[in-house]
Amino acid sequence: MARPNYNYAKRQRELAKKAKKEEKRKRKEAARAEKEAGQGAPPPPPPVA
Repeated sequence: MARPNYNYAKRQRELAKKAKKEEKRKRKEAARAEKEAGQGAPPPPPPVA
């Protein structure tokens, strides 16, 4: 009977966690860059009613 390979399973969990963390870091960096890029532009004028 085959035994479960716990080291392989652990490595796969670690890789998945690392990939998720990297994706989150990239999203945050993109949002930060977008915010900084938009910060230089003047705010839109208030709507006239």
